[in-house]
Amino acid sequence: MSSTILCLNCGSSSVKFAVYAYQKDRSPGELRVRGKAELIDQESGLTAFDAQGQLLVERKETFSSKGDVHDDLLKLTLDWLASHGDLDPIAAGHRVVHGGKTFVQAVHVNEATLNDLGVLIPLAPLHQPYNLAGIRALAKLRPSLFQVACFDTAFHATLPHVERAFALPRRLEEQGIYRYGFHGLSYAYIASVLPDYCGDVAEGRVVVAHLGSGASLCALQNRKSIASTMGFTALEGLMMGTRCGNLDPGVLLYLLTEQGMDVQSLTSLLYKESGLLGVSGLSADVRTLLAASDDPRAAEAIELFCYRIQRELGAMVAALQGLDALVFTAGIGEHAAPIRKRICESLQWIGVELDDMRNASGVGCLTTPTSKVSVWVIPTDEEQMVANETIGVMAKAVTH
Repeated sequence: MSSTILCLNCGSSSVKFAVYAYQKDRSPGELRVRGKAELIDQESGLTAFDAQGQLLVERKETFSSKGDVHDDLLKLTLDWLASHGDLDPIAAGHRVVHGGKTFVQAVHVNEATLNDLGVLIPLAPLHQPYNLAGIRALAKLRPSLFQVACFDTAFHATLPHVERAFALPRRLEEQGIYRYGFHGLSYAYIASVLPDYCGDVAEGRVVVAHLGSGASLCALQNRKSIASTMGFTALEGLMMGTRCGNLDPGVLLYLLTEQGMDVQSLTSLLYKESGLLGVSGLSADVRTLLAASDDPRAAEAIELFCYRIQRELGAMVAALQGLDALVFTAGIGEHAAPIRKRICESLQWIGVELDDMRNASGVGCLTTPTSKVSVWVIPTDEEQMVANETIGVMAKAVTH
């Protein structure tokens, strides 16, 4: 029977999972299974695929849990894995969005860790409570299972102070109010494979564009984070699917004082009602908006989305003092050729020459041989990074 590592990304009503082989030399092995358990209309559904994308299971059950939804979804997942003896895990790694200023690398989870991470819930209200709920649910279901928290903020621990700081009184920075950066597991993966794609350029000045329902840019120098569009929370920076991105703080004061909005309604506005959805009034999905290009609201949402990326790319180039390579990743970055084309055409001023046929293929290098800046599509794999970091924490635990 082989040993495996279970990688989990727990949302409000879903659990995304991946299972990796665990090698005897404690190195990460190959992907075995990838899937999702979710609650839809009071039914728990489980779908799983093998490494080649072949469907292994598609099951629905009546939702039975009287406790947290994660109890039911994780039990469904674990029962199915246990029924396939070579998939039952010996450890679990969790994506946790916010590690604050304390957790700058993956850690073995205990009750004290969970309490410390719970304090950070207000900084990532859409993710943190559910990430932690998944850890607690798994601890109830498998008390002896080794669990590791892997943080989206940890990769940005290398940000220089001038990038982290807000122009606020120092006492607030001492309380932890500064820029953290997010999507770190995605950026860490891209940084780890970058030399495989672009050789020595990987150590140069690179901007990675993680464009999905959440979106951000990260400037890399020597494959380390030196600047990020996301800051204290995952609201800052680019326009996103339902999040507003950069916003004059005076707008918030106006909404609070003149329109009488409370914190709950304001939170919903900023996190769930803005971005592509808010501007278009149609959808948060770029695919839907591109298909509805005759609708002026859809076209305006796409234009604003691309413009904000172009504008922030200029800031990343300034932080790096130039640019050697641009990488697109995540759902939109990997699959939306029209978005990549619009962004790259705005970068001719720094020497980007897009090859339209390569861009349409969406694989590898997208630029011409004479382009001064190379542009790439590199698929991200956050679950692989969770597996790698989990195995690293396990190895340290054994040696100590």
